[in-house]
Amino acid sequence: MSEVAVPPARLTRWVENFGSRHGEVALSVTSGTLAGLAADGSTFVAQAPFDRLYDGAASVATFVESCAPPDDWGVLLVRKGGFAIARLNAETIVESKVGQRHVQGRTKAGGQSQQRFARRRDNQARMAYEAAAEHASRILGGAPLIVTGGDHAAVEAVLTDRRLAGIAVLQPFLPVPDPRRGVLEQAILDAGNVRISVVNA
Repeated sequence: MSEVAVPPARLTRWVENFGSRHGEVALSVTSGTLAGLAADGSTFVAQAPFDRLYDGAASVATFVESCAPPDDWGVLLVRKGGFAIARLNAETIVESKVGQRHVQGRTKAGGQSQQRFARRRDNQARMAYEAAAEHASRILGGAPLIVTGGDHAAVEAVLTDRRLAGIAVLQPFLPVPDPRRGVLEQAILDAGNVRISVVNA
């Protein structure tokens, strides 16, 4: 089985190409997804973005219509030394913040020096996460749902802030590099992709 992420606008073409490789495709709606069975036995299962369960017609066009972004949602990306946050209305960024914090790199020194570096790195990381949480609470506070990415531990550290309680975290987790403006903009696009599992006969 393989998995691909496809923007909703390209899904019709993707299904057509799947059919050209594997034969005529019969569509069905199964467990909240759009499923396809090709003439040669190959299958795909398409999961709508934003953890939506699809219950419409067995039609690519109708499925694509269901993939529109929510009216109110957010993105939170955190890694050691950087964060990027955005609040959105559908596809429009309402407010955002990108920040960098210096976190000491690892050292090859041993003994007490290594321990000092480790403490310094931990303190720097904690301050970076606190800064990210401060901005996240201001921008995302009250948001019903968010997509997260970066480093799992870093994101979890930020989300422990009580001001962010009650926000639903959606799948998938986005494995992004150090957050910058361009990384944030790409993550927003990736959050809206259709996730497809493919099994070739």
